[in-house]
Amino acid sequence: MMGEGYATTLPANAWNWIAVWRRNYLAWKKVALASILGNLADPMIYLFGLGYGLGIMVGRVDGAPYIAFLTGGMVAASSMTSATFETIYAAFARMQSHRWEAILYTQLTLGDVILGELAWAATKAFLAGTGILIVATMLGYAAWTSIPCVLPVIALTGFAFASVAMVVVALAPSYDYFIFYQTLVLTPMLFLCGAVFPVAQLPGGFQEMAQLLPLAHAIDLIRPAMLGRPAESVGLHVGALCLYAALPFFLSATLLRRRLMP
Repeated sequence: MMGEGYATTLPANAWNWIAVWRRNYLAWKKVALASILGNLADPMIYLFGLGYGLGIMVGRVDGAPYIAFLTGGMVAASSMTSATFETIYAAFARMQSHRWEAILYTQLTLGDVILGELAWAATKAFLAGTGILIVATMLGYAAWTSIPCVLPVIALTGFAFASVAMVVVALAPSYDYFIFYQTLVLTPMLFLCGAVFPVAQLPGGFQEMAQLLPLAHAIDLIRPAMLGRPAESVGLHVGALCLYAALPFFLSATLLRRRLMP
C-alpha cells in the first residue's frame, strides 16, 4: 500500500500532464496579451534602462557593447522570473482553491499535475525569454543565427526554475512567504550570476558560489550564443540545469503528497 501511495507522486504515463497544461493554456488564452506584456515589462526596463544608461559610462564589457552583454543576462533572467512567478502565485492559487484535488479525482496522479504545472510555467518562461531575444535581435544586439541555439536553453531554464519554485510552493503556508524567496534567493541570484555584470568582478568566494546556481549556467549558455561566440563546458551547464529540473521535481512531489494526501 505504501508503494502504491508513493506511485501517485510520479506521472502515470508520458502524456497525462498535457491535460493540465492544456487547461492552464485555455485559461491563460483569455488574458494572453496582458500576460505577455507584463512578463516583458520588467526585463525590458532593465535592458534599456541599464543598457543605455550605464552603457554610456561602462562602454564595452568582455569585448561587446554593454547593452549586448546585458541582453543575454536579461533573456535568462526573464525566463527565471516568469517561470518562478507562474509557479509560486498561479500554481499555488490553483492548489489552494482545490483545483488540484478535483483533478486528482480523475485518472491523473499528483505527479501528472505537478509535471503539467511545470511544463506550463516553462512555456510561460519560453514566451518571455523569446520575446526579449527577438527584440534584442531586431535591434542588432544578437545574431539571428543564435535563435535556434538559445530557444532550447530558455525552455530548460524555465523548467528548472519552475521545478525549484514548486518546492517553495510545497513548503509555503501562504502567499506571504513568497516574498522571502524573491528577496533572499531570486534577487541575489540576479546579481551573483553575471546577468548585470561579469562574474569575474566578484570576490573569489562569490564566484565559486555563482557556479552552483542555475541562473549562472543558463547565462553561460545563452550569452555566448547571442554574441556569436562558442560556449565553454556546454555539457556541464546543460547537465546542471537538468539536475535543477529533475531533483526538485521529485522533492516537491514528495512534499506535496504529504501536504495534500496526509
